[in-house]
Amino acid sequence: MQGASDHSVSEALYLADPDGNGIEIYRDRPADMWNWQDDQVFMDTRRLDVESLLAEAEGEIWTGLPKETVMGHIHLHVADLRATEEFYIQALGFDIVLRYGPQALFTSTGRYHHHIGLNVWNGVGAPAPKTNSVGMKYFTLILPDEEARVETVARLQQLGAYVVEKNGIAITKDPSGNEIHLLV
Repeated sequence: MQGASDHSVSEALYLADPDGNGIEIYRDRPADMWNWQDDQVFMDTRRLDVESLLAEAEGEIWTGLPKETVMGHIHLHVADLRATEEFYIQALGFDIVLRYGPQALFTSTGRYHHHIGLNVWNGVGAPAPKTNSVGMKYFTLILPDEEARVETVARLQQLGAYVVEKNGIAITKDPSGNEIHLLV
């Protein structure tokens, strides 16, 4: 256990897996409770009321994650926020929903509080992990249809980003070397 926070849009517990990857287990508050100012969502980092959460369980025994559980978002360490912003916004089509000063961007589609958090908390210019290091090898973006995938690949190529097709999967890398598989 690494921490716990109330982010206004969600309540979160932070863990580390055996490889040192951070894992955030969170529960969204209903979207109509999120506070938007224009295109920016308000998120905070306050003390999580753990006692209240435990009281909600009312002695219920843990039997695993509910069947409808989905992976809501990921956070990536990047080397340069400006180049990262151009890649995720212009090429991949995400919207910025929160700027966290010069340290982080939170991006999403469909006015979700964030699908991808991008930060320079490991340091501006930090090198990408070595190929054989532990951690995430790639993540997958599911696009709505083949036309969207073709358009995304075209935007990536126009930006000069790395794009290769392998076994029907378009593979790209963001400016920090995070590998992304584009699927329909």
